[in-house]
Amino acid sequence: MPTTPRLALVTCAELPDLDDEDAPLIPALAERGVAAESVVWDDPAVDWSRYDLTVIRSAWDYAARRKEFVAWAGSVPRLVNPPNVVRWNSDKHYLQALEDHGLPVVQTTWLEPERGYDKRALHNRFPAREDFVIKPAISSGSLDAGRYTATDADSRRYAIEHAKRLLGEGRSVMVQRYLPEVDSHGEIALVFFHGTYSHATRKAAMLTTEEVEAERPREEVMEAYHATPEEIAAGQQALAFARARIPGRSISSRPLAYARVDLVPTNGKSVVMELELIEPSLFASLGRGALDRFADSLVAELRMGPDSNNIDLA
Repeated sequence: MPTTPRLALVTCAELPDLDDEDAPLIPALAERGVAAESVVWDDPAVDWSRYDLTVIRSAWDYAARRKEFVAWAGSVPRLVNPPNVVRWNSDKHYLQALEDHGLPVVQTTWLEPERGYDKRALHNRFPAREDFVIKPAISSGSLDAGRYTATDADSRRYAIEHAKRLLGEGRSVMVQRYLPEVDSHGEIALVFFHGTYSHATRKAAMLTTEEVEAERPREEVMEAYHATPEEIAAGQQALAFARARIPGRSISSRPLAYARVDLVPTNGKSVVMELELIEPSLFASLGRGALDRFADSLVAELRMGPDSNNIDLA
């Protein structure tokens, strides 16, 4: 008699029962003959070998402990999405790799802690005119992110203090041009299951110059969105770029069980803001049939077994 497959939905200690968007996965998988349960990733009592598949969901505390989280990912027998994806996507330097290969991404200047910048050096690396954003290269949500106005002296001073604090903590810093289309149009999140487009949402602007640095993640205000064919194609292109360039993966690797591409339409093209391949909110409640498609993708992952064209190069 066949045994019931067991699946772990990985979360953090703050959300032991999963995020509200992910909790419905448990009954959806039960309808498909899969016993799923929420499991805290850093619980030392967990035996991960008991699960046929482990799926990262709301492990949103990983950014403060990335080294530990990456090591944990490498120790799990069957992890979705896999450890090499976790290692690559948990540090936003991946945006530079995508830009180097021609993908339109948000303009970013990188500040590294070992460079020892003084205030003048930081000032010279900020944009001269438009608003800009400062955030750490390893982060989750909007935590430690701030928006500043280049032509306002007080705002630039706050930006310098923000960057110096992050650099003083040994963290790489991203200085990004703030795209005005984020305010006028919003940021588009495209969700894909095994490379197939599922649904999209639009996120209202979160960063303002009145409230600069965020000490806690800001709440996302999302709505359902009808993506254009051009936006869907831009999302698929971004995922193809990543599949070809993540160490251990190749163009012949199986598409990831889930992925989210965040982009902003600007000047007639879609600019990639982020690829969310680890633990993104997928907003299944905002896409008709999205929860079923997500559950089906995980059942398919169970049936297909490990991807022989995906090798973890630790």
